[in-house]
Order: sequence, then C-alpha cells, then structure tokens
Amino acid sequence: MALADNPLSVEVTLPRDDVALVKVAGHLDVDTATEFQAQLANQLHHGRRHFLLDLSEVPFMDSSGMNIILRVYQETRRLDGVVQVIDPAPAVRRVLELTGVSITVPISADVEEGLALVDRQTAGAAPGVPAPER
Repeated sequence: MALADNPLSVEVTLPRDDVALVKVAGHLDVDTATEFQAQLANQLHHGRRHFLLDLSEVPFMDSSGMNIILRVYQETRRLDGVVQVIDPAPAVRRVLELTGVSITVPISADVEEGLALVDRQTAGAAPGVPAPER
C-alpha cells in the first residue's frame, strides 16, 4: 500500500505543561512512522517528559511503531518521565502484549487514567531518581 493510500495523522495536545497527549490515526508502519517520531522528538525538545500515546485509531502497527514507543520510553526514563499507551485498537493491543512491550510501557483505558498514573509514578520519584518499577 502506498503512503498516499494510507496517511498517518498525528495530533499533539497538552493536558498539562509537561504532558503531551499524542493522538495517532492511521497505519503506523515503516512508511508512516517518521511523522510520529518527529512529533515525539519535538515534544521532548520542548521539555515534555510525560507522554500519553493515544493509539485508539491505529488499526495496524509494525515494529517501526513499537521501536519508536520504546525509544521515547527510554528517553523519558532518563528524565524521570512516564510513557503510556492509551486505549490501543485491538490489533495493536495484541501486538503490544505478544511482544512484551505492554509490560514495559503501561496501557491505560483513557486519558484520565493515564494522567492518574503519571501522578502516582511521579509522586514517588525524587529528582534524579526514577519512579519505582511496577
């Protein structure tokens, strides 16, 4: 499938100053992942350290998408930040669970649950010390 047949949409909103809600729609694969990666890098550059990745409108994700999620997770851990996947589509949830990514990067049902997890994980973290592992 050509890129023009399968565009990816990435929309970023800021529910809080240090939290980026990244809503992705479309197939997240090797042909479309660059936009997703660029948006995350831009938010990191602007000081965001918590990421809620809404994948509810992503019907398909390959290893390119998973690698980007894991890279932003590693980067935010250095910043005492949090990354979560919000309400992934069933096929994406299955891929995250089968590959073990969901063990590392938590899945939340909605944005409110995601923000509550950010609050819980950051409440226990002292400056320079990662939040406790779950």
